[in-house]
Amino acid sequence: MNPTNTSDRAGDGRALPLDPDRNLALELVRATEAAAIASAREVGRGDKIKVDQAAVDAMRPVLGSVSMRGVVVIGEGEKDEAPMLYNGEKVGNGSDPEVDIAVDPIDGTTAAAKALPDAVAMVGLAERGTMFDPGPCVYMRKLVVPGAAADVIDPEAPVGDILRSVARSIGKQVSDVRVAVLDRPRHESLVASILAAGASVRFLLDGDVAGAIAVGREGSGIDALLGIGGTPEGVLAACALRCDGSAIFGKLYPRNEDERSAAIDFGHDVDRVLTTTDLVSGDNVFFAGTGVTDSPLLRGVQFEADRVRTQSISMRSRSGAVRIVDAWHDRERSNLITASGRGH
Repeated sequence: MNPTNTSDRAGDGRALPLDPDRNLALELVRATEAAAIASAREVGRGDKIKVDQAAVDAMRPVLGSVSMRGVVVIGEGEKDEAPMLYNGEKVGNGSDPEVDIAVDPIDGTTAAAKALPDAVAMVGLAERGTMFDPGPCVYMRKLVVPGAAADVIDPEAPVGDILRSVARSIGKQVSDVRVAVLDRPRHESLVASILAAGASVRFLLDGDVAGAIAVGREGSGIDALLGIGGTPEGVLAACALRCDGSAIFGKLYPRNEDERSAAIDFGHDVDRVLTTTDLVSGDNVFFAGTGVTDSPLLRGVQFEADRVRTQSISMRSRSGAVRIVDAWHDRERSNLITASGRGH
């Protein structure tokens, strides 16, 4: 993904290099905006399948128009199980660059269906062959910490020790640290350990990618994330964390001997602690997300009389740029709205 053309000129008339990758950042935002707007029409209607399908149907054509040769590494499942954006699907218009794609048209479909917080449309991108392939590994243990804590954390230490290290690194008391945890029965003992250490918990109802990205972000109120969640979601979160300097540590979590054997046969070391760069090793990584419902990361879609308002995040590792994009989409003129149907 190297610049090959020129645009603009310096004061002395010399051509300045054009970085075509900059366009990717905006194009990915357009894809997540389309998914968010389409799925937001199904918010509060109780059908998470319709939420997801609306997002996929809107995102796919936008990704198909982007200048890239992409392969979906993290997608909606295998081809026979997912009609759109399945693992291994080729996306883009066929031109360079060659890239891996991680996509979750809606992280938090149940939350969206119930009009609850934390639903976000997301996509990540990196050089071809640089994303971790989960294979048969559905779940992983995750620890996400701010960048200031990345080099001082022992990810396999007891929970109390981890939280004390996080607190010291960000200049807080442990009692002021808040930890994002998926609200699942499997986390009962984890939550007890967090509370015993003196920290507090921010429960995530559905989907942990937005919670992971919110770690350490100003105003999010989230200082760390802990718990067992999806392995594909861990790779997608790592795309964003490569851009903003926060860190994820993961360890594959086979639920039974069959899953353990399948992971080993696939070539994975189930005892290895995976770092952010293990999950996404590329040097030029992009992430985009658009809020569907409100979350600590982004505001959700708002339908107004003659326009639709979205809030997105655009991130790139090479430049370290993190942008919050507030957009107003005209109901009559926006092709993103037209593509998803004006609907309700």
